Amino acid sequence: MDPALTELFFSAFITLFVVIDPPGCAPIYAGLTKEASASQRRNMAIRATVIAGAILLIFALFGEALLAALHIELDSFRIAGGLMLFLIALDMVFEKRTQRREERAERVAVANALTPEVDDVSVFPMAMPMLAGPGAIASVMLLTSKAQGTEGTLTVLGALLLVLLLTMAALIAAGPLMKLFGDRVEAVITRLLGVLLAALAAQYVIDGLKSGFGV
Repeated sequence: MDPALTELFFSAFITLFVVIDPPGCAPIYAGLTKEASASQRRNMAIRATVIAGAILLIFALFGEALLAALHIELDSFRIAGGLMLFLIALDMVFEKRTQRREERAERVAVANALTPEVDDVSVFPMAMPMLAGPGAIASVMLLTSKAQGTEGTLTVLGALLLVLLLTMAALIAAGPLMKLFGDRVEAVITRLLGVLLAALAAQYVIDGLKSGFGV
């Protein structure tokens, strides 16, 4: 495999894995679906991942055209996307992101208790905004814009597919995993991923500034 494509694949995989954050989504999904049967949890996990994948695929393939239609320079989007990802990274390091996700999960749980017929969490909040949130959308657009040609785009999409498959597996195994590892291990993993994401976000901003100023 071309070394440049290999580097792109690992860069895309790490970025998308950190932003989508399967280890962080798994305990929240376990809490949202604790009253569901094993088959219902599995079906909702698959549905949430497929829907999130479809959303991210649309932005990966047509996001650059959307920016052009809005007369937004790609370098501007790189800087804005990098800043957005850096804020997400700060939230991960200080556990603000997990706290907001848990609050959102509690609201959904209350709504489900009030209206028992609304028990499918695959679309909201799992697919959107937890999996295919603003950070993931910005990341996949940045990565595909960075890719060169069809091979580069397919490499990024391959990394996205792998991350989504890992996410699906994490959601399906969320209950047993939480019993095995507990909240402390999940908090440590989230903080480590946050530090890594902060570095990646800073690189996006640096690349955007360099390109914008012709450095």
